[in-house]
Amino acid sequence: MLVRKNVTSLAPALTAVILLTAGCGGGDEAKSGSGPASSSPTPHGYVEGATEAAEQQSRLLLGDPGSGETRVLDLITGKVHDIARSPGATALTTDGRFGYFHGPDGIRALDSGAWMVDHGDHVHYYRAKIKEVGELPAGAGTSIRGDAGVTVASSADGKASVYRRADLEKGTLGTPSLLPGTFAGAVVPYAEHLVTLTAESGAPAKVAVLDRSGKRVAAPEAECEQPRGDAVTRRGVVLGCADGALLVHEDDGAFTAEKIPYGEDVPTAERAVEFRHRPGSSTLTAPAGKDAVWVLDAGEGTWTRVKTGPVVAANTAGEGSPLVVLETDGALHGYDIPTGKETGATDPLLKELPGAGAGGGAAPVIEVDRSRAYLNDPEGKRVYEIDYNDDLRVARTFDVDVRPSLMVETGR
Repeated sequence: MLVRKNVTSLAPALTAVILLTAGCGGGDEAKSGSGPASSSPTPHGYVEGATEAAEQQSRLLLGDPGSGETRVLDLITGKVHDIARSPGATALTTDGRFGYFHGPDGIRALDSGAWMVDHGDHVHYYRAKIKEVGELPAGAGTSIRGDAGVTVASSADGKASVYRRADLEKGTLGTPSLLPGTFAGAVVPYAEHLVTLTAESGAPAKVAVLDRSGKRVAAPEAECEQPRGDAVTRRGVVLGCADGALLVHEDDGAFTAEKIPYGEDVPTAERAVEFRHRPGSSTLTAPAGKDAVWVLDAGEGTWTRVKTGPVVAANTAGEGSPLVVLETDGALHGYDIPTGKETGATDPLLKELPGAGAGGGAAPVIEVDRSRAYLNDPEGKRVYEIDYNDDLRVARTFDVDVRPSLMVETGR
């Protein structure tokens, strides 16, 4: 692997500081292991087998659907780890630590060895060895959602199975629990509960809040026509609907659902159906047809439609950061979200877009964290690191030995 031109420091200058407060006992962080056997107190934030760090320990999981080759790119060291193949994988998702390679006969779970624990007033970052977990028995259309307690596999037929996160952290799938009933969308872990939609034949879907065993504990008065897409934000769970979105929020054990309408008639082809955002942010993006991007501010409860060039991928860090859009010219374009004004663009980075080359494959994606964005170039066999706060400057370029058509970032 060669790290090419425009090299900056190996780790972005992240400024998250670990506040070692007595209010956060070691037990909360040590979900993947117990403290060391000694008479001395367990160090704050101790996790067996992991190293705690003062900054984000980001890693990129990369997959080549054509060859089945998979890699892990450590963004701190610049090292590329060669791991077992995932033949037939057509999609790659993550819950922030584990990567899930979606194949025709199952979903391979991989522990990336990079994660964070957010306690609101302070954050812990960890790094550990990369390890295989196992293959979830899942068919096409299965979605994976997870948090620090559970991982839920929601199948296309409305069934959902719950896996204990503690088992995955030990390198095993364990025995999943099948939730009773069927659901109209993904089952999303949130606030130590499960948020989902249920629907009777011909009726709009309704929000349901379950405990971790599947028992319904709340049913906020809210309906969602033609649900598609979901995301977890600091403000709550966002569910995409035909007329906008629902925001399901928890406050002191009580759950509410707030409608966030588009405020205009939106054709089906221009609906927001697949959200992307920076984990921890409440600003979400989604294509709005071919030449625009929806930006949803879940905190303010507003939609903004930003007109762009032809959209391939989009994302934003939120909180005053630009909207970053990969367009069909192969360049990244930055847009000011409130005004819609284009603020900058790179030279063309991708010479060929999916479908143009012999391999075809999935569309590139833009992964965003607190200081950098990452763009995969399948045809060029490289990944670009972008400083989106510095006129979309290319900070680093990583050459890899596979076509990284699939990419997710962990450790955030």
